[in-house]
This record gives sequence, structure tokens and C-alpha cells, in this order.
Amino acid sequence: MASAARLQSFKSKTRVFIISDISNEPDDAESLVRYLLYSNQFQTEGLVACTSTWMRTKVCPQDIIKIIDAYAGVVDNLNFHVHPDFRYPTAESLRNLVRSGPPVYGFAAVGDDIPLSEGGQLLFERIKAPSKEPLWVLCWGGTNVLAQVLWKLRKQYSASEAADLRSRLRVYTISDQDDTGAWIRAQFPDIFYISSVHAWNHYGMAAWTGISGDRYYRFDQGGPDFTKVSAEWIKDNIQLGPLGSAYPNFMFIPEGDTPTFLYLIQNGLGVPEQPSYGSWGGRYQLIDVSDVGQNASHFADCADTVTGQDGRTYRSNQATIWRWRDAFQNDFAARIQWSLTSDITAANHHPVITVNGSQGSEPIMIEAEAGSTLSFDASETYDPDSGDNLTFKWWHYRDPSAMQWTVEFEIDELDIRAIDDNGRVVEVKLPGPEKCCVELLSRKPVARGKALHLILEVSDNGAPALTSYKRIVIQTMNKDLRGGGEPSEAIGDVIQKLLSG
Repeated sequence: MASAARLQSFKSKTRVFIISDISNEPDDAESLVRYLLYSNQFQTEGLVACTSTWMRTKVCPQDIIKIIDAYAGVVDNLNFHVHPDFRYPTAESLRNLVRSGPPVYGFAAVGDDIPLSEGGQLLFERIKAPSKEPLWVLCWGGTNVLAQVLWKLRKQYSASEAADLRSRLRVYTISDQDDTGAWIRAQFPDIFYISSVHAWNHYGMAAWTGISGDRYYRFDQGGPDFTKVSAEWIKDNIQLGPLGSAYPNFMFIPEGDTPTFLYLIQNGLGVPEQPSYGSWGGRYQLIDVSDVGQNASHFADCADTVTGQDGRTYRSNQATIWRWRDAFQNDFAARIQWSLTSDITAANHHPVITVNGSQGSEPIMIEAEAGSTLSFDASETYDPDSGDNLTFKWWHYRDPSAMQWTVEFEIDELDIRAIDDNGRVVEVKLPGPEKCCVELLSRKPVARGKALHLILEVSDNGAPALTSYKRIVIQTMNKDLRGGGEPSEAIGDVIQKLLSG
């Protein structure tokens, strides 16, 4: 029998501030329903209704309230399905966080003589709050609420004080949806800022559309499985009970804004301070790695290489999200089931992973000599529902280690060998120094080589099946500077040598 004390727990709750153009079309409402089902993992600090290019002269905070009212009917049930230290917030506490942004488009809300909106004032206060934890600002619509605040910070504080306040921000925007987004990136390169950058309104080019947009935008056809984002699946698995019934039918694609907080889910896969690592919310890399941009902190789309449902290989920015679709949709459906019952035995709950004594969602970070063999033991992993069988899958996530598109030329596969019958214990042999501790062009050996990412996925056989993760980041070392070879002046020469070797 499941015990709440044996359910997943977390190191802390992530501070989150949401800015949404809710009701310009249904997807923001859909994302808010899902967000509330994960709100026990977050310290929600603001829910602000904003404008965008798709709804320029009004804001709809009342529609945020409607969904919170639906959440009020399930929060007691939800609390029976989570660890007692990570209970869901009350509906009343969430209602008290709802504010309005300026009911105007973009830069019409920004300037010396323009007062902060209610939402801008709340964001201003949250940035100044004496917390050691960063504030994640998730922008589901236009960014003029954030732009208002950044303008005020620059005008009201010294340059160093304003920079210190900006350093507390972490921003994830769903592309540019008004004319302040590009201005923010140009004026404040120091802000930790994740955004798909592409031609105006060309959303089919954005990573976040991997959540559900493969049919509408027609990318990676045959790769993603659309079944679990179809209207039929949503009706049967999501639109159930008081909160699920508040989930509207989609118009274009479901939940375009959801990747912003899927990125922050504490399931053992993502590391929010490291966008290049990849997570349910996608994978992103720095735009500017030059000496000039050494203080730049803007991250944009990169690609993953994934085998699709049709057996073919796909490489795209959207694949950094759709590759996880089966797992995150099962997770959503399970939480809807939590909302329907107070009986902990009537629903499925996540496996709790322990590897080499490390339990929790934080990654294991180790250093090891290139060519060495490491052992990992996940035998203390358990399923809190007791009766479920667990499946262990260890695999090498190569894409985060590569500096370019052609991952296969840079990163050799880890040699992973199961030691026991069910895969709880494995040995991993690292590539030799010539494969992971040599500079690409000069071919000089380096003492500190590639960081390699080993992922453990543990899935149960409940209904729906749930998956937890553990990431192990292995920093390869080469203390004796072994390996190396003849230098090359051009990348083409390097590739030819690698292919011939």
C-alpha cells in the first residue's frame, strides 16, 4: 500500500511568475490547468493577465480566476497523492496572486511617465524580495509587463544595483508576441533568457511547438506520435472532473505555453540552470559565445537527434520536446486521476530513484579519467505503489555534449553493460582520451574533456505508466594529456580524418 511519506520529494520549490495572454485563444487556459496540477513543486508568486499581438487592447484576469475556482474543487484530493512536505497551494492563495497587466500593446506600456500596471508592480516587488532563489518569469504572451519593470529598474537604480536585481531573473518566453521582446534581449544581454528566435510569427520554426504542433505546423512528419495530444485522447484522459472540465478544446495546437514550466519539472531529467542539458521543456544553447558576449545569457533553440515512431532518425529543435511526449502526457493523465479521488491506492505514483546512494531530482556530477570504467547501482530504487513492476533503461544522451549539429562526429557512445538481470546495476566504460579529451581543430589533448550525460529512466507498469529520471554528468579527465594528433586548419579535414579512422 502506498504511503504519502514514500512519494517523491524535492530539495526546494522553484519560484515562478506567470504572464499570460489568456483567452486570446484556448491554449493558455489549457496550460494553466496543467500548471496547477504541478503547483506543489512551485512557489507561485504571480499570475498576471497580459496582452499580445493576438489580443492587443484587453486583459482577462477573470479567466485565470475561473480556472483557479475549478482547481478549488480538486486540491484536497490532490494533496492525498503528494509528499506531505510538498502540498498544493490553496485556491485562495492563488487567487490573491492574480493581477492585470496593461491593456495596451507592447511599448505603449513602457516609458518614464507610464506607471507600472498591477502585474508590473507585483513583478517589481517579487524581483526585489530578499530570496536567494532565482525568480522564473514564464511569458506565455507579450512581454510588456517584464519590459515595464526592466525600464523602471534601469531608471530607479544605479547600474550595478539594477544589474544585481536582473541577475535574480530567469526568463522563458514563448517566442516574441509583442514588440518588447527583441528590445529586452538587445538592452539586457545579461538576463538569463530562453526564447526561440525566428522570423516574426513563424511559430512553426520554434522548439516549443514540439509540445503538440507536428500536424498543424507539419514538421518531423512520421517522427512524433500524435495520439496523446489528439482531441480524442484529451477528451478521454484530461477533460475529466472539476479541473479537467475547465480544460478547453484546442483551436490551433494544445498547450503551446506548457514547455515553459515542463522545463522546470523536478523529475530528475532537467537542470534549469543548464538549458543545454535538455528536459521535457526542450534544450537550448547560448547564442553568443564570443569574447564580446562573455556576459551574455541568452539561450535559443538547438537540435536533438531522435528515433521517431516510424523508426527513422529525426534531427530538429522540436524533437528536443516531442521526444518526451509519451512520458509527459502520461504524467498529465495520472495527475488528472489524482484530482478525482482521495484514495491513494486508486491512482499511480512516480518511481523514486536512488543511484549510488543519491536520491532526489538533482543530478549526480562526477569526474572520471577517459577510458575508465564506472559502476552505477540503482537497486535501492522503489515504486511507492508497491505492486508495480519497474523497468530500468540506461542510455547516453549525446546531444548535450556536442558543440555542433553533427553529434555523431564528436561524441562516441558510452559502453553500457547491465550487471544484473533487470538492469538495476550497470558498468559504463568511458571513451578513450582521443575520443573525448582532444580539442577538435588543433587535436591537442586537454586535461578536462567532454562532459558526458548518462540518463537512467525508470518506468512503472501502472495505468498510466509513469517515468522518473536520474541524470549522471560525467566530466571526462585526462591528467596525463594522452591522445591527440596532427592539427587541422579546417573542420572538413577533421571530419574526413574521423570518418576514415
